[in-house]
Amino acid sequence: MTAGDQVLIWTTAEVDGGQVPAEHLPYVREILEWSRDYLVSSHEQLGRSGPVCPYTQPSLRKGLFYLAAVQTPDVPAAIEGLRSWHGRLTATLSEDDQELLTILLALPHLDYTDSTELDNLQREAKDHFVADGLMIGQFHPVCDEPGLWNAQFKALRAPVPLLAVRKLVVFDLPFVIDTDTHAESYLQRFAPDIPTRIRDQLVKRVSSPSEDLATAKG
Repeated sequence: MTAGDQVLIWTTAEVDGGQVPAEHLPYVREILEWSRDYLVSSHEQLGRSGPVCPYTQPSLRKGLFYLAAVQTPDVPAAIEGLRSWHGRLTATLSEDDQELLTILLALPHLDYTDSTELDNLQREAKDHFVADGLMIGQFHPVCDEPGLWNAQFKALRAPVPLLAVRKLVVFDLPFVIDTDTHAESYLQRFAPDIPTRIRDQLVKRVSSPSEDLATAKG
């Protein structure tokens, strides 16, 4: 599938079947294999029970897991196009399935030894994504972002630099308190339906900025 002139997107079946241009196939296959192995598994350093990403397995099972590649030199424009494409895909889905729709955008041209450029791309895109009710996260071979439940566990490390996009859910509070704008978008979308334990964590964060939100997802 083509998302405008900026991004190519494939289902997992298309990736498995080799229906991907040769210049992209090795990278998207490597990311898919990593997703099926690492993201769906538990990890002794994770700091909680369950898989590294609780959304990946149901997304894979329901055919709502997509791989994508950039086909323009203008990477920020491609990322912006991905936001629109995610919206088109979710338009025909139920509310539950919308939460499972996931797109991983491979960015193998970025530096594998320094995540700065990827971090900047994610940071620059995040305002628009969160405002649209979407999460955009970065994964990189040397990503140093601490885990939510164990700061020593680098949960966002992947074999290929990539950006992951899915719908923003109420349990994403720890990911959107980095700026007032993101927090406001979150509150406008979910208040007053925020679960009590999430609301308590938000109150603690406001009253004590250094408070650790690692248990926000319980």
